[in-house]
Order: sequence, then C-alpha cells, then structure tokens
Amino acid sequence: MTALDDLYRAIAEAPPGPGTLAAFDLDGTLISGYSASVVYRDRLRSFDISLGELLRTTGAAFDTQFRGADVGALMDIAVQALAGRQDDELREWGLRLFRQQIAGMIYRDARDILAAHRRAGHTIVMATSATPYQAQYVADDLDIADVLCSTPEVVDGMLTGRLAAPPLWGEAKAKALAEYAADHGADLADAFAYSNGNEDVPMLESVGRPVALNPDRSLTRRAQRSEWPVVRLAEPQRGPTVLSTARTATALGALMTASAVGVGAGLLTRSRQNAANLVGTVGPDLALAILGIHVEVQGRDNAWSHRPAVFMFNHQSSLDVLVLGTVIRRDVTGVAKQEAAHDPRFAPVGALLDVAYVDRADTSRAKAALAPAVQKLKSGISIAIAPEGTRSPTPKLGRFKKGGFHLALQAGVPVVPIVIHDAGELMWRNSFVAHPGTVHAEVLDPVPTTDWTTENLDDHVREVRELFEECLRRGPR
Repeated sequence: MTALDDLYRAIAEAPPGPGTLAAFDLDGTLISGYSASVVYRDRLRSFDISLGELLRTTGAAFDTQFRGADVGALMDIAVQALAGRQDDELREWGLRLFRQQIAGMIYRDARDILAAHRRAGHTIVMATSATPYQAQYVADDLDIADVLCSTPEVVDGMLTGRLAAPPLWGEAKAKALAEYAADHGADLADAFAYSNGNEDVPMLESVGRPVALNPDRSLTRRAQRSEWPVVRLAEPQRGPTVLSTARTATALGALMTASAVGVGAGLLTRSRQNAANLVGTVGPDLALAILGIHVEVQGRDNAWSHRPAVFMFNHQSSLDVLVLGTVIRRDVTGVAKQEAAHDPRFAPVGALLDVAYVDRADTSRAKAALAPAVQKLKSGISIAIAPEGTRSPTPKLGRFKKGGFHLALQAGVPVVPIVIHDAGELMWRNSFVAHPGTVHAEVLDPVPTTDWTTENLDDHVREVRELFEECLRRGPR
C-alpha cells in the first residue's frame, strides 16, 4: 500500500456527508509550483513591473523564504501595484494565465483525491493566501465551490491598492477555516486539511485529519514529529526532455512517412479512402509505439457496431488524433478548425483523410464546409469530431458546439462518444512533446438519433455531454 492508497482509505473511513470538511491549500498542494511566480513572470515579460517594485518584492520574498516573515509585506507590495486596475480586467488576465500556464501545473492525483472526497459527500473548500485572480479558475476547474483567499479591496469595480482583510497566512488561514466550519455546521475534529508548507501548521493543527501533501522540508519534519500522513504526488509531465523530444520527432516523422506512403498508394489504386485505411491501421500504432504510449480501450465493440457514425471525443491533447486512429482505424474522416491545417502534428493526417476544415470566424463558410461531411456519412464514411471545438487546458469539458450533432441528425446516423482519459497528462495542450505512459479510451454505447429534431437538439446535446461528464468524473475503468 502506498501513502496515497492509505489516504484514499482514510477518506472512505471518515464520517460521510457534508459535515466533514476537506480544506486544500493551492500553491504547491493542488498545483506544482506557485501561481505568484506565473503572475510575476507574465508581468516581467510585459514590462509591467517597475524597478522599485521589483526590488521591494525581492526583499520581501527573501524575508518570507529565509527569515520566516509572513506573507503580509509581499502581498501589500503586489496589491499596491494593482491600484487603479479594473477588477474585470484582472479576472480576464487571471483566466488567460490559467489557460496558458497554471492549468498545466495541476497535479493529476489531486483530482482523484478530490473525487474521493466527493464520493464521500464531504464539503470541499480551498484555503489559500493567493488572490482570487490566481485561485478562482483553479477552483472552478476542480469544481471547488468555496474559496477562502486574500481579497483585494474593490470600490466601483476598481482596486484601491489595499487588501479587504489581512492575507490568509498562518493563523489567519486557520481562523478563516474555523469560521467557515462554524458557518457550515462542520466539526473540525472530523475535518481534513491539506498543505505543503510549514506556514500552514496552524491550519493543520486545527483539524482532526491533517495531511502534508507534497510537503517542503520544514513541513516534512513537522509531519514526522506529529505523525501526520505525508503524501507526495507525481509531478505533471509538461516540459520536454531529450528522450521525449527525440521520440516525438521520430514519431512525427514516421507518421508523415506513413502518410506519404498512403498518398502514393492512393495514386496507384486510384482510391484515396483505401490509402487512408491503410495508413489508419498502421500509422497511429507505429507513432504511439515510438512515443512509448500504450492505449487501453474499453468498449471497443461499440466502435464497430453502428457504422457510419459521428464519433465524438473530448479534446485535450494532440495525442487524441492518434488515440482515435487506434480505436476507429478505418473508413473515417474528420472536421477540424481551420488553424489545424497548418499544425505539423495534424496536417499530414488531415490531408490524407480529406478532413473538412471549418473557419469558425465565418458561420456561413462553416455551414458550407459541413455539407461534404454529410455526404461522406451518407456514403458510408464515419466522421470524427470534437464537440468542444478546440483543446481544453484540463480534463474539464468545455461548452459543446452543435455542428457534430447537426451532422448526425442530417445524415441519420448515431453518435458514438469516445471518452479519452490522461492524454493531456502525457502531452499537454500547449506542448509539442509527448511523454511515455498509458492513455485510457472508453467507447460508450452508440446514441441513436432517430428521434432527434432541430427543436429538441439542445436536449440531446446536453444528454451526450452528461455521458462524457459522468465518465470523466468516474475515471478510467
């Protein structure tokens, strides 16, 4: 049994229901690294930090890190620098930073710990010294409804340069959690609290079930003295390594070579589809083998029981195309956004499969581009499409677009959901490099469209999306 297994057992054995709290710190606990570092790097790149602020921040950070000072001085400097900024503007900024960087810092196992608490019906809260501009979008993505954080003062939609209350650090965080527990009728003696830093010892001491999650050296020593559980999560695989870069380049080369062979075979046989099928049965398997990625497929028979079909998949990674290839294999093309035509990871396959590229900025042209796809379906060729329309930065689903549903309705074919787990962990949305590992794919039962109409289409979009959500929430079987 690992420390993580012991934690899951402790969660399952704790009192069920909302009376049991699970409080999570953010930086270093739910995410690998510090959201403040992302904020400052972005401000430095945009020349948004004066030399004076930079020097004051460096001094305050040194005092916090090496002299044990609380974070108050550091927070004051940061918030003062934002005086006069619009709250809405900063929330948009925070969302951009989340999508571009912070989303890729979330620990994959943290999602499973949260899921274990949800299965037990526990009340989950984030407690962090970060501002809402750093914390809120992580909480939204992880479905954490309540966030206790350091809140800047806002008057008439504008930041004043002051905090509305002392920063949630040390004793202040423990006090905020105690007040939250009292408001929710929860007993801290039954509560869990998770943190990586020694500054959160007051919060950890205040609960009956403290957990040192990814602890630093100081907290590790304290946890060992106090016999608190120590759990370390696997770091997200985001940055390239020499081996992963070489493997990815080789796999891409192999895929392009296979596509070129397919084009040649198509010219000889005068059948583009036969050539695409030849590559579809070889190319994805070869590329994934080179990458060191194994795909485990659940419900493979559902991929063959009703063809043609509109295969819908959740989209988080460039690996999804290869995963789909190993599942669907033949007699399929796709619909993709116009930008994908210039993506070297996708363009060779797109050219061979005669993918319909849709200009999302031009609704009339998008509708025209779908017409050939409908004809493909009626001729016996299936369509693969991501209803989200673009890659999401995390496993959380984005809004479903209706284009693929209209295709299925017009062609009178079923929708077959393919739920892909863990692809984003091996090749993140913004990465050009894949890492070895296992991807799980679940092919759900075909969804018939015989009773679909344009009037009830929204209801069916919602039903299909709920199938994806349920499967992603449960995790791979």
